[in-house]
Amino acid sequence: MTHVIFTLTRVEAAHLTDLVGQFQQLVSEPVGDPALERLTPDVYPDDAEASSEFRQVTRADLLGRRAHDAATVAGDLGRVEDASVSDALSPVDISIADLDPWLRTLSALRLVLASRLGIADGDEHDDDDPAYGLYEWLGYRLEGLVQVAEQDDS
Repeated sequence: MTHVIFTLTRVEAAHLTDLVGQFQQLVSEPVGDPALERLTPDVYPDDAEASSEFRQVTRADLLGRRAHDAATVAGDLGRVEDASVSDALSPVDISIADLDPWLRTLSALRLVLASRLGIADGDEHDDDDPAYGLYEWLGYRLEGLVQVAEQDDS
């Protein structure tokens, strides 16, 4: 398998494109946003000084890699934008080489949303609350891509 087709509705593709754009801005211009703490976690919770030093050394590189991954996803989604507006479904052609950046970006988007919604554990919210719909949708889409990745590994 050299690529996978990730099918979204045109509305889903537009919303995901917007989310990825917002995410690119977040990781490219880090300005003390609490969501960044979820993306660059505390590796030494019992040693604030060591944790701070580690974060200073690694944070820019980690956020740079997240920005690169998001740019890959945005590029793939950008090809959907060129598709016919009349198409109800928008197939996104993802090369297997770009599957990992997709997985990392969707996971990171969920982390940012979890931070915004105050979710520390995936089970901490009411499934019927519409405020969590996007969080759940990203999880659903991420799970589908994980399944594809697992098939490719076997």
